[in-house]
Amino acid sequence: MFKRHKLAVCMREFFMSRFIFVLLFFSSGFSAGAYAASYDLVVDRGVIRVGGEERPALTINGTVPGPLLRFREGEEVVIKVTNRLAEDTSLHWHGLLLPAAMDGVPGLSFPGIKPGESFTYKFRIRQSGTYWYHSHSGLQEPIGVYAPIVIDPADEDPVKYDREFTVMLSDWSNEQPEKILSNLKKKSDYYNYNKRTLGDLMRELGAAKSQAAKDAIIEDRQAWGQMRMDPTDIADVSGFTFLLNGKDPESNWTGVFQPGERVRLRFINAAAMSFFDVRIPGLKMTVVQSDGQNVQPVAVDEFRIAVAETYDVIVEPEAGKAYTIFAESMDRSGYARGTLAPREGMTAEIPPLRERPLLTMADMGSGHAGHDMEAMKKASSMPAMHQPVRTGKAPMQHGMHKLKGSSPMASMHQKMHGKAMMPGMMGQPMQPGTKPGVPMDHGSSMPGMKQGMPMSQGSVETAPYRTLVYQDLRSLVPYEKKPPEREIQLRLTGNMERYFWSINDKKYSEAEPIRLRHNERVRVKFVNETMMNHPMHLHGHWMEIDNGQGALGPRKHVVNVKPGETVYFDLTADALGKWAFHCHLFYHLATGMFREVIVE
Repeated sequence: MFKRHKLAVCMREFFMSRFIFVLLFFSSGFSAGAYAASYDLVVDRGVIRVGGEERPALTINGTVPGPLLRFREGEEVVIKVTNRLAEDTSLHWHGLLLPAAMDGVPGLSFPGIKPGESFTYKFRIRQSGTYWYHSHSGLQEPIGVYAPIVIDPADEDPVKYDREFTVMLSDWSNEQPEKILSNLKKKSDYYNYNKRTLGDLMRELGAAKSQAAKDAIIEDRQAWGQMRMDPTDIADVSGFTFLLNGKDPESNWTGVFQPGERVRLRFINAAAMSFFDVRIPGLKMTVVQSDGQNVQPVAVDEFRIAVAETYDVIVEPEAGKAYTIFAESMDRSGYARGTLAPREGMTAEIPPLRERPLLTMADMGSGHAGHDMEAMKKASSMPAMHQPVRTGKAPMQHGMHKLKGSSPMASMHQKMHGKAMMPGMMGQPMQPGTKPGVPMDHGSSMPGMKQGMPMSQGSVETAPYRTLVYQDLRSLVPYEKKPPEREIQLRLTGNMERYFWSINDKKYSEAEPIRLRHNERVRVKFVNETMMNHPMHLHGHWMEIDNGQGALGPRKHVVNVKPGETVYFDLTADALGKWAFHCHLFYHLATGMFREVIVE
């Protein structure tokens, strides 16, 4: 009798909870009859196992990465996020088109989620493809608050495959993000363990076969010294352990396939600071999607994936054979690794790390290898607001403004002050680089993106096999390309020595918002005046990169801008509200390379 009564109570509570959910669902503004996917996520403290030891981490539902969320294009989703931390948190749905209030950027689109409280995200899925989600609060993302998203298309998927795996790449440090940032602020090359020494110089001079060669070596050293930079400075932070789906190389994540299957690998770079060069020795990869958008298939041996980008590839492994998924960091300091195999426990050979790359003067401000010190000297004396650059490479201004009472290479920091505080990382607003009516530089292709162009900064473009470059990306379907009404120039600037990053020489705390009219068509011109790559991410909108493919130019949510490079993209400001626009290198974002975009 007691058991029957208890069962009746449980059934009544179950149906009552379903009834309450339905009431809440329809009262939220969703149309009757719409299907909704409902998820409950909890952000809490936990652990991750790296190098055979458990390390403290932040988790989503107890894991790093958090759970895969699978949606279908056209459905309404309801995602309740509960914060069990002692600090505010948030989740941003990276690359998704949604209302600004649901974008998940504290201080910009919503107030954040207080400790012990919950927030319910509700939005309709308007796209398909591979995406991800992560915290936009404080310094939480690098220590575990990230996870994948897969959205199935409403209609038949044009990509044919038999099996799929999500491959989420990330970087892990046993140092807390606060400590890493503090070290960078004290000494920007703190993590550069490969700096050239006096002994290196003496060896180079000893190996030189002529006086001219020795003079060239001395001139090169002087040039780098004047710029207060080092050609080994490929990445701001080294010493990471690289993870694949939360597992270190020794743990060997494995995806099991059946003979004859076409396997779809959905690559996501969720690293804080690391670019990866991805290959699967013995397997050709066919790229079919970039940043969630279908592209015409491109067969490659290797591709570079910038921080926050996604690429989907198709592979056809042979029966009875295992393959290593090898994601080598751009600075060659390590790798993430997994295995594709017909059964668990199999392994394949792991290729050795390739030689660490070096920057050259060509990377630092010229479009050709013949760049010399005279050009660099001219760049060093240019005023801060120099004429727009219309070539593939921009003059470097890494602390190189010629200021009164200082050397030609004096730091920009002498004219820049203020504390960089971001929404979600902390709060404020952006600014147009040019006014309406400014003539546009319509390059037919994105300079510096061509196959085979000499790029020495760890580039895979000079590899002897086929590597992916942006110019290869052609949309599967053409887009209507309306002409832009105006151009906005955004100069990517900063000071490596003092370690802050900025746009148009202003950190976030010093800048006004970029204001766009609703449905305005705008061309944005990125000019990278720094020595670092900058993967730029615009929330809530597609960036249509000008890569020479016209109406087939791809749409992306992240556009990587290489050192000294100029890149163009067009956008339609079709999403009302306040949006974030920032470099996705975590410590660049945290120190000022961030803007607010207001569409009104």
